[in-house]
Amino acid sequence: MKKSGKETPSIESRSSPVEVFLNLLQNPVLKSFVHIADRHCPKCGRTYLRVAMEDFSRARSASQSLNCILFSKVLNMILRLGSATFGVDLETTRGSLKMPYIRNGLVNVLEGISRYGVTRPQRLAAPFLVVWNFTNACNLSCKHCYQRADKPSADELSTAEAKSIIDQLDELNVSSIAFSGGEPLMRRDFFEVAGYAAGKGLYVSVATNGTMLTEKNVERLRQSGVSYVEVSIDGASSDTHDSFRGTRGAFNRTIDGIRKAVNAGLFTGIATVSTRKNLYEIPEIVKLANGLGVGRLIVFNFIPTGRGEEIVDIDLSPEQRENLLKYLYKELSSGSMEALSTAPQYARVCLQQSLAEGRDITAPTHFAAMNLPSRTRQLAEFLGGCGAGRLYCAIQPNGLVTPCVFMPIVIGDLRRQSLREIWSTSKVLRDLSDREALKGRCGRCLYKYICGGCRARAYAYYGDYLAPDLGCIREREDPSSSFSRQCLKTCISAMKNS
Repeated sequence: MKKSGKETPSIESRSSPVEVFLNLLQNPVLKSFVHIADRHCPKCGRTYLRVAMEDFSRARSASQSLNCILFSKVLNMILRLGSATFGVDLETTRGSLKMPYIRNGLVNVLEGISRYGVTRPQRLAAPFLVVWNFTNACNLSCKHCYQRADKPSADELSTAEAKSIIDQLDELNVSSIAFSGGEPLMRRDFFEVAGYAAGKGLYVSVATNGTMLTEKNVERLRQSGVSYVEVSIDGASSDTHDSFRGTRGAFNRTIDGIRKAVNAGLFTGIATVSTRKNLYEIPEIVKLANGLGVGRLIVFNFIPTGRGEEIVDIDLSPEQRENLLKYLYKELSSGSMEALSTAPQYARVCLQQSLAEGRDITAPTHFAAMNLPSRTRQLAEFLGGCGAGRLYCAIQPNGLVTPCVFMPIVIGDLRRQSLREIWSTSKVLRDLSDREALKGRCGRCLYKYICGGCRARAYAYYGDYLAPDLGCIREREDPSSSFSRQCLKTCISAMKNS
């Protein structure tokens, strides 16, 4: 495991059961086993790892080839030991692995350890999640749109090209695909492509403005195998929401769409971009979400990119963001709402608050929060907060690949390269996976392995994706830093102009 002389104490002792188990996975024999197990069985056509996972979970009978049987037995031993290490019931592990996207995720982690060893955070063999801006077409004109979406681009991928990319994701053991935009429902082949992805076993979600969630479209989402619908709401009132969305009546249409999705039994969440214009409405948005029966509220960091560059003055101050994250933690810990945030500092806030309360709540990524036994908190260091270019990447409507939808740095072109090649060779992705490379306060932070700061915000404000995240309260603790001096100037300027 990579070590450094900097301020980097871990969450737990390095001799913990978790550490012992992770070190075991770095055994050269086991690493070679995983590397070989990623090959395809000539008899069943699937990788030995996939067969072994399916055999362990009893999701599918294993191939009768001797190699498949051997790999199944070894993996069975590893998974039993892992369940015991993390205090998870074996049958719970077995039940979770019945879901293809969870099996893919575990295969991805094992391959990452085989290829790179155990790192903090863990470097993966492929992304867990791919966010796909499926089209630039949109029926609204949002002030904070990172995509500047309005009309479809002339060079958007064809249906056949889209399906070919999904084949790549399946081959790479990607767990989840999130269709975004623009407004993905405006593209006629969306349901066909989403259904194709779901048929491959990927967890399929869609981010929508909600105005096109008619009964017909909601039913088509359900039939296509979409598992999660995330609807954007920027205020608890039509005045606030419609002001952000640039269209009168958008709020009422969106609320109606949410009701239809919930009534159809689709797991539905609300996404809110937090700014100074709607910060004090967020508790009301929580009440609205509870009243609508949605299962999740995810509060997005404001990133001054795309149209957002024009409203940089409404970004939250570090103090406002910190208080917001503490409020979201209270909602999360109360059990009334799965309250999440894309701000990677949320992992630190959850850790600090739960430790103070003697609880076991952690939010190691922006898309999940968990009640975990204390000894598994160390896993937060390996999941690692900001996942840009590390846990996930983005695909643009024309097949260009970026580390994050909010970070317009082109790292590859799927019309000319495979995702496997892009993911394994990009210098930008290597940089984003290395927390030792972070600059300023982020590079010295006690929590850099579970947070890492928002790399998209660093890039938007400084043009450097390794710079500090000026939205973090801990950046204020180091006034001697040149980055911090610029941070204070930027924040003061923003406050004067707001």
